[in-house]
Amino acid sequence: MALRPEEISALIKDQIRHYDEKLESKDVGYVITVGDGIALVQGLENALAGELLKFPGDVYGMVMNLEEEHVGVVLLGDDRNISEGNEVVRTGRIVEVPVGDALLGRVVNALGVPIDGGRPIQTYKTRPIERVAPGVITRKSVNEPVQTGLKVIDAIVPIGRGQRELIIGDRQTGKTALAIDTILHQKKENMYCIYVAIGQKASTVAQIVQKLKEAGAMEYTTVVVSSASETAPLQYIAPYAGCAMGEEWMEEGKDVLIIYDDLSKHAVAYRTLSLLLRRPSGREAYPGDVFYLHSRLLERSAKLAPEYGGGSLTALPIIETQAGDITAYIPTNVISITDGQIFLQTDLFNAGIRPAVDTGLSVSRVGGSAQIKAMKKVAGSLKLELAQYHEMQSFAQFGSDLDASTQRIIDHGKRLERLLVQPQYAPMDVENEVTVLLSAKKRQLDRVPLDQVSSYERQLISHMNSEHRDLLEELLDKKDLTKELDEKLTEAIRLFTDRFVMGTEEA
Repeated sequence: MALRPEEISALIKDQIRHYDEKLESKDVGYVITVGDGIALVQGLENALAGELLKFPGDVYGMVMNLEEEHVGVVLLGDDRNISEGNEVVRTGRIVEVPVGDALLGRVVNALGVPIDGGRPIQTYKTRPIERVAPGVITRKSVNEPVQTGLKVIDAIVPIGRGQRELIIGDRQTGKTALAIDTILHQKKENMYCIYVAIGQKASTVAQIVQKLKEAGAMEYTTVVVSSASETAPLQYIAPYAGCAMGEEWMEEGKDVLIIYDDLSKHAVAYRTLSLLLRRPSGREAYPGDVFYLHSRLLERSAKLAPEYGGGSLTALPIIETQAGDITAYIPTNVISITDGQIFLQTDLFNAGIRPAVDTGLSVSRVGGSAQIKAMKKVAGSLKLELAQYHEMQSFAQFGSDLDASTQRIIDHGKRLERLLVQPQYAPMDVENEVTVLLSAKKRQLDRVPLDQVSSYERQLISHMNSEHRDLLEELLDKKDLTKELDEKLTEAIRLFTDRFVMGTEEA
C-alpha cells in the first residue's frame, strides 16, 4: 500500500515536532513538587550533579539527586514563589563562589554575596565549591608551626601549617573563643584567616565580627555565614564555599587558616537534606555517606610542595559533644579524619582553668614536627608532669600524709596548671611563651606562692621585654635555645624571681 505525499509530509512534521521537544527537555524542566527547600524537577536529562538550576524569581537550586524520571534539587533561596509546573532552566555551571583578595575584611553568605552592607565584591575569579583534594605528590610534610598564642596549645598540642586539628567539647566550654584567639594572633604570623559560621545565631556572629574589627583582625579575615535562620542547603554548602576561598590563596603560595564552627550543625543540615530527598537513613537517621561529607572537606587542607606554590591550608573544625561523649557517631567520624584533637572539658572550664584543655585526651599527631626547637626544649616534659600531677592529686584524696617527693609533684603541677591559664583575647608571642615555660622548667616558678603565679607571669614578661629584649630577639632569630642562650635566660629569670619572691615576702 503506497503512502500519499501529504501523509509522508505529516509524519515528518510530527517527528520534527517531537524531536524539538526531546531536545528541549534536556535543558528545560518543570517542577513536579516543591516544599521545605526541596524541589523535584522533571525533564532535565543532561543535568549534572552539583549544577546550578534557575527557578522563577531569580532563585537558584543545586542538583543533588539524579534519578530516572526526575532530578532532586535543593533550593538556595526562598521557595515561596515557586509552584508546580514552573519552568526550570539549566545554567551549565557547577555551584561556585567568588575568590581572591577582594574578600578580605568582608562578611559573606554561603554563595559569596556580601551581607555586611558594604559595596559589591569586585573580583572576576570564581571557584567551584567542590574540588578533589591535593594528591600525595603535590603535598609536603608539615614543617612550619601555626602559633596560636595560647601556651597550652603551642606547648602541648602544637598545630602545624597544613594540619587538621579538631576542637571538640560540650556547649559553653570555650571552643569558639579558642578559635577566635588563634585568628587574633595571626596578625604577626602572615596568615589569611577564614571563619565559617554554620547554624550560629546571627547576633553571635555579629559579636565575633565586631571583636575582630576592634582588634584589627578583619584586615586579613573573611567571615562566611550561614546562620541558624537560613535554610539547610545554605548551611550545607557554607564550609565548602569557605574552603574554596582558602584554596585560591593556598595555590598562590600563601598560608591560610580556616575554622569550621561547627561541623555538628553541618551534619544535621545534611541529614535534613538527605531525608527530604528521600535518601535511605542509617545510624541516628544520618545518611550512609555522612563520613564522606566531612572527609572530602577536611582532606582539602594541605601543605603544598614548593614546586606547587608552597602554600598551606590549615583547618580547625569544631565539633560539639553531648555530656562529654567523644564516642558518639559524628565526633568519632571527625576524630578519625583529623590529625589530632583539642578536647575541652566542662569541669575544667567551671573550675576556672581556661582554655579548658584536657591535656590527657588532647593530642597532636603532626604539629610536634613543626614546633620550633626552643618550644620543644622547654615543653618536652610538660605533658608528663601534668599527667603525674593529676594522678597524684587523685591519689592524695585518699590519704592525708604525703611524702616530700609526692608533695613536690603536686605543688609543681598546681603552679603549671595555673601558669597555663590565659584570659580570652590575649594571645601571647612565642618568645614570651618560651620565657614563662622556661621558668617552670628550671623550677623558678615553684618558689612563687600559688596565688601570685599570674602576677609573676605578667611581671616576668614585662621585665624580660624591657631589660633583656636582646635575648628574646636572639631566641626569635635562632628559634632555638642554645646552651649559651639557655644559661643567659635562666640567670635573668632567676634574678627576677629572687626580687619577686622577696617583694611578696615583705608584703
